[in-house]
Amino acid sequence: MTDESIEMFDAGEAQSDADWLVIMDEIGEEAGYFEPLGGGHSAFFSDHGPVLLVSFETRAGIRGAGGGQMPLGYQIAAPRGWSSLTLIAHEDSWFRDPAVYGYFDRLIDDAFFEDFDRVVFYGAGMGGYAAAAFAVAAPGATVLALAPQATLDTELAEWDRRFLRARKLDFSSRFGFAPDMCEGADSVYLVYDPIQQVDAVHAAMFRGPHIHRLRARHIGRDPQAELARVNVLRPLIDAACAGTLTPQRFFHLWRARRRNAHYLGRLIGRLQSQNRPALLLRALKAANELVDHPQLRQALQRAESGAPPAR
Repeated sequence: MTDESIEMFDAGEAQSDADWLVIMDEIGEEAGYFEPLGGGHSAFFSDHGPVLLVSFETRAGIRGAGGGQMPLGYQIAAPRGWSSLTLIAHEDSWFRDPAVYGYFDRLIDDAFFEDFDRVVFYGAGMGGYAAAAFAVAAPGATVLALAPQATLDTELAEWDRRFLRARKLDFSSRFGFAPDMCEGADSVYLVYDPIQQVDAVHAAMFRGPHIHRLRARHIGRDPQAELARVNVLRPLIDAACAGTLTPQRFFHLWRARRRNAHYLGRLIGRLQSQNRPALLLRALKAANELVDHPQLRQALQRAESGAPPAR
């Protein structure tokens, strides 16, 4: 793919969603292909090398995240000479669409995934669910899922009331229950915040020796955004694609949060509300080393003197 192709997104006024799809189709002709999957989904394939990163993303997420309005999977894979396949949901569909099932059926029939030395399925939230659910198409793949849902079938997950509209979707048919669908994966890495109880229950539904639950306390409800803020997201996906991801590697990368002002600011707010003076003092010291701000200095002085936090 040429730089000129990507620059089409930067020229002139902002494109509509329809214009964006047209440009993606033009880019796909050069990179590999761009294929509509029914009216609600699309597939973008970029053919570069023997490692394949399969990502599950939303149109709004791609268009709103910068990066030249190109999928995250492509942004990570292409510079490294890796191939990428991005499944794009135009709405919050959880990829529950017969057109998507049929697409993966064709990939299986064509032995598409067998052409690659390593296959990684990646997604976050709704995309994390899909990454685990469709990994059944590529036995032996690696799955990296951030705060995924195991299912939203009310028979199994009535306790998850965050996505009430999604309950109308069919999670009981093909590619439905994600923990079962990723049983043939080589390794499944689930990143979530154990403090977020609903995410923790979903993670507990994945079982087996190949399941690695990476409990990242205080990462919050949107692990992808938080990992991106502390510059860990891309190295994490890189490690999965390079075959070097382990729980130890993740926690080593996650240590970067201790030097991130945004993370420390959120942590300080929580610790103040929880009345945990020892941890609050540590967080304030770390934050003051990073940022010179009068409110932080005053908060540290109060913590060191044992005075209660300011209201």
